Amino acid sequence: MSVTAVPLRPIAKGSLTKLWVGVAALVLAAGGLAYAGSASVGALEFEVVQEGTGPSPTASDVVLVSYVGKLDDGKVFDENPQAAFPVDGVVPGFSQALQKMKKGGRYKVVIPPSLGYGAKAAGPIPANSTLHFDVHLLDFKSQEEIQRMQQQMQMMQGGAHPGGIPGQPGQ
Repeated sequence: MSVTAVPLRPIAKGSLTKLWVGVAALVLAAGGLAYAGSASVGALEFEVVQEGTGPSPTASDVVLVSYVGKLDDGKVFDENPQAAFPVDGVVPGFSQALQKMKKGGRYKVVIPPSLGYGAKAAGPIPANSTLHFDVHLLDFKSQEEIQRMQQQMQMMQGGAHPGGIPGQPGQ
């Protein structure tokens, strides 16, 4: 067996140090950009306290929830033991959270300002507020199911008003 010697040029003094300084600078720059990107967007925080069962609501569903909404300082700005509303009819962060929930489940949700009311104040909620919610998803139905139920109730009351709501102008 023969060994072939390949001449290697010597490394200039300080080159290895410069290489490591460059690598460290790149890592720091990448970390800084990642941090800046995550801080500006803000992420929804979602914690399952008690897992529910079955499917999750979609953006076109109507939910029945019990909730308490608080600010960072713990001050309650809103609460309701039984609120019904469309999933797509609330701030983006709350809508996203609802679509992760399951019927009967209890959840803690933290909504950053970018997914809440942003730079606008809304009633007792100051501008740029992080919103904290304790939510219990009681039930949900599709909007079509809700409309069918309303029509059935109107029929049962004897004063059927197909396609409309009793007491509305033009009915």
